[in-house]
Amino acid sequence: MGRRHSCHRCNQSCGPGTAASAGNHRVLLMGMPNVGKSVLFGKLTGLNVAAANFAGTTVEYTAGTATFGGQHCELQDVPGTYSLQAGNQAEQVAVQMLNDTPDAVIVVLDALNLEAGLALLLQIQRFGIPTIAAVNRIDLVDPDTINLEHLERHLHGIRCVAVSAVSGQGLATLRQVTAEQLTYNAPSRNKEPELEDFDPWPAAEAAAADALGGSDGHSHTSVRRTWDHRLVAPMPGIPIALAVMAAVFTVVIGAGMGFRRFVLLPLLRGALFPAITTWISALPLPDAATAILIGDYGVLIKGIEWPFALVFPYVISFYAAFALLEDSGYLPRLAALLDGIFRRLGIGGSSVIPLLLGYGCGIPAIMATRALPSRKQRLIVTWLVCLSVPCVSQTGAFIALLAEYSLGLLGLVFLISIAVMITAGLLLDSLLPGASPGIVLELPPLLPPNGRIIGKKIWMRAHSYLYDGAAPMIVAILAAAVLYELGILYWIGTAMEPLVTRLLLLPSEASVPLLMGIVRRELTVLPLLDMQLSTIQLLTGSVVALLYIPCIAMVVTVARELGIKIAIAVLAGTTLTAFAGGTVVAQLGGILLH
Repeated sequence: MGRRHSCHRCNQSCGPGTAASAGNHRVLLMGMPNVGKSVLFGKLTGLNVAAANFAGTTVEYTAGTATFGGQHCELQDVPGTYSLQAGNQAEQVAVQMLNDTPDAVIVVLDALNLEAGLALLLQIQRFGIPTIAAVNRIDLVDPDTINLEHLERHLHGIRCVAVSAVSGQGLATLRQVTAEQLTYNAPSRNKEPELEDFDPWPAAEAAAADALGGSDGHSHTSVRRTWDHRLVAPMPGIPIALAVMAAVFTVVIGAGMGFRRFVLLPLLRGALFPAITTWISALPLPDAATAILIGDYGVLIKGIEWPFALVFPYVISFYAAFALLEDSGYLPRLAALLDGIFRRLGIGGSSVIPLLLGYGCGIPAIMATRALPSRKQRLIVTWLVCLSVPCVSQTGAFIALLAEYSLGLLGLVFLISIAVMITAGLLLDSLLPGASPGIVLELPPLLPPNGRIIGKKIWMRAHSYLYDGAAPMIVAILAAAVLYELGILYWIGTAMEPLVTRLLLLPSEASVPLLMGIVRRELTVLPLLDMQLSTIQLLTGSVVALLYIPCIAMVVTVARELGIKIAIAVLAGTTLTAFAGGTVVAQLGGILLH
């Protein structure tokens, strides 16, 4: 069974002794992002590992048991990296794992982009560790266009195996070659190699040219490169990006709303909830217990309706659309297209990846900032994710609250989100010290999405939502029901009444979602569904919820990644921004209406 490690936080050696259950050998799986490394890892170990077709999703490595020639070994999926210059945390983790002297290294190369992968391979070779090159995506190139014998001649003893991680082609040969390296070779390095003055590109270029023999390796390369240029150029790249985002928005709202309205709500409100209410009412329970179960915040009613009927449909539709963009290879092209705009915010196009991850969940988005080249960029992106990027659960809550009332109002909330992001980025770029160096962003090939992999991703992320999203939400609803029956929520509402009713112009019971939102971000939105709010109040409540403090899990992640002081600053900054933004919307709206 596989185990997750966080190597950069571990002060002990990750050598063979840490994998006693997996045998005496430890093998690293390395390569650049977007080369199919995670898919190959899943095939070799049998673990359920999502294959994201863009950089930044494998910052924490995964370990599992793989069998090579009858030998059970620990296989470690090293964070994807473009080089070993240790310019960011992903590269630092990769170098540390190589310094722990594994028994062998499998380096995954992309058959569609040999040269860049060979440059990384030549750096790894200098560590003196038995190395195997797995030339992946061999099924996407024309037969016999890559001469592996010529390639091995340039690599001086490194065995090269043609594989396809998706189809499983060549995996048996890869297992056998790895077993031979483990049997007949041993690590020979005695000291850490010097990589700062080593330039691998001339040798990589010569090796790739000889292996390809003058061929480009792919019959559709010219067409693919033409579309690569079009998608990253302002014209027609920007119109295409707007069309893609509009399509995603339409799919998320349309599919989620249809499933919610025509399947889940009729089932729950028409059948399940009346049965639960009848059954609980018939039990000889105290009035307080009955209210906690089926009252205003009844855990058996709201604890089912909010996470499963109001949020879950949009979670599924969002991740389905996001998986299509991932697997097609479009997301890195969107990052390259937006690079010029994002550089004005001090973060660069590579920051698009963690920002987009934030629309799924803020926790992996913050963790993905490890791949950014400077602490300044990490701080800016983390602030933007915490301040103005709604996660998919909160987005679903916004859609449930606003879409049926007014799609224009829903669009306005997201325009405010973008405006706050731009303003905050410009402000942080001018205030935070340090430089924002550029980073190379490799573009994976444009490929038709794989239905099996997409289904696997949707299943895994839905499963994750049930544990990390729905379960904490149900606990928070139960706590709110208990506090409501004890009168504590009424006391809190009375204490916060000057802020909520006079500045935000919301009803006093709107203080409840502000308290519940500390646990889950979407809980700042969902309780508003049961309040009779005007248009301005809906907009005010949505703006406050959008900018409000991130959930507890995100705050803990910020503290762990960037320090407790940054986490406290995020708490204070988001709270002040939320109430300031809500006050402006409420007061300005009141003046206009008056």
